[in-house]
Amino acid sequence: MPLSEHEQRLLDEMERNLYQNDADFVANISHAPRRKPAYRAIVLGVLLAVVGVAALILGVAIRLPVVGILGFLVMFAGVLLAITPGRRRGADSLFDAQGGAAKPGSGRAKSSSDFMDRLGERWDRRQDGDR
Repeated sequence: MPLSEHEQRLLDEMERNLYQNDADFVANISHAPRRKPAYRAIVLGVLLAVVGVAALILGVAIRLPVVGILGFLVMFAGVLLAITPGRRRGADSLFDAQGGAAKPGSGRAKSSSDFMDRLGERWDRRQDGDR
């Protein structure tokens, strides 16, 4: 189902605003390094999930809820391990987004306060525009 003209204009306007107001976000997303999948973690996660399902079924079959609960927990941990993306060891914490050395106390607190300030400004502009 194609978008109406009004919907298409709104979508285009939202895209322009994203590129104008959140240039840092767009730059980070478009230039984000692609990570190789962690095949070991995926294989280990799948194996843990299969063992967990087997333990869950065994717990139900022998009517021991403790075995079933432990099987579910093992299965859940295996699925989480399989779907969680791998991390580069230490690289993310040692360098900031521009490739320079990270400063203690920088990062998340500053960006979240800037984000909240921008949201507040946008809210005020919208409220003033409605009156």
